[in-house]
Amino acid sequence: MSNTGTWMQRVAQDWLVLELAVGSGATALGITTGLQFLPFLLLTPFAGLVADRVPKQRLLQLTNLGMALPAAVLGVLAVTGVAEVWHVYVLAFLLGSASAFDAPARQSFVSELVEPGDLTNAVGLNSASFNAARLVGPGLAGVLIAAFGGGAVATGWVILLNAVSYAAPIWSLRHLDASRIDAAAPADRGPGAIREGVAYVRARPDLLLVLGLVFFAGTFGLNFQITSALMATEVFGKGPEEFGLLGTFLAVGSLTGALLAARRTQVRHRLVVGAALAFGASVMLAGLMPSYLTFALLAPVTGLTALTFITSANTYMQLHTDAGVRGRVMALYLMIFMGGTPVGAPIIGWIGQEYGARWTLLGGGLLTIAGVVLSAALYLRLDRRRREGQRPVVEPGVRAAPAAF
Repeated sequence: MSNTGTWMQRVAQDWLVLELAVGSGATALGITTGLQFLPFLLLTPFAGLVADRVPKQRLLQLTNLGMALPAAVLGVLAVTGVAEVWHVYVLAFLLGSASAFDAPARQSFVSELVEPGDLTNAVGLNSASFNAARLVGPGLAGVLIAAFGGGAVATGWVILLNAVSYAAPIWSLRHLDASRIDAAAPADRGPGAIREGVAYVRARPDLLLVLGLVFFAGTFGLNFQITSALMATEVFGKGPEEFGLLGTFLAVGSLTGALLAARRTQVRHRLVVGAALAFGASVMLAGLMPSYLTFALLAPVTGLTALTFITSANTYMQLHTDAGVRGRVMALYLMIFMGGTPVGAPIIGWIGQEYGARWTLLGGGLLTIAGVVLSAALYLRLDRRRREGQRPVVEPGVRAAPAAF
């Protein structure tokens, strides 16, 4: 229920910005998206430490309440007709701040609810649930906005529905059986805990590779709330219903990718690299589509490649990280993955304003592919150094044992 409300607000908030910022909608969308994800860049390292120290069941109830309040305020402002663009900016930042503390706790909480052998399946099913809501949310938001009149007031009612939807996870978390949660031991409260998490990742070339991939894909490729809005309105001349349906078409592929991910028993970094390349290529291809119909038909492919990449990257980070630092590692993952949006979203919005909506996709896909190549080259270099550093020194005439990897 809450995920459905979240997707409804994403569409409604974007449409509200387009209604309020006439003539500069692309730039305003980029700023709004950037502000909503800026807290991931600023707060996530501390949020990861909190997730390693505070019981996640309690923490997640507080973060859901923290996300409900800004949504309720924005909904009331829009319904009463007094909402301005700066209101959206401030409340998007506050919503993102609560999300920054919610995300690492929620991601690492999965491994406390299931056995290690079921983690890959659980991450895939979690993504399937999220994207099932993504199937319903955007299309439902578009229909409701149109039914309520299509203006700023209509978006406010949809945003209020999202505020109410946070009651579902809060109630669910309160009724979980705490005795069946396999909680990790709380992290030490001494100084240097954040540095410890960073040092752990720096010593792992495979984790650095995944972080490099998610930075480029998250910063330049995964900006669908901007690119879809611009393509629907500026290129194809469509309204809120068609804009909302694009999110639903995208989610068809995302849900398929999530269900396929749930079938995997293991994830290798080669899968993450291949999925990132396929995603970048599909984004570029979307920018070349000649009509709304062809753009919508390609959306499931883009969603499939995007979700395959996201799920495989997420699963790899969780499966290959020690439990004692998992909260901080996942926080670093989310900081890079989502924290790049404040950098990429305004750039993508500006590109759309200056050069047209198609270039938001063409440029984003090209930069994603370039980032994959750069990250892979860096990984090979670091891994070679690590192997050379582990190579044992042997006396002449003594055969060395092969190095373990």
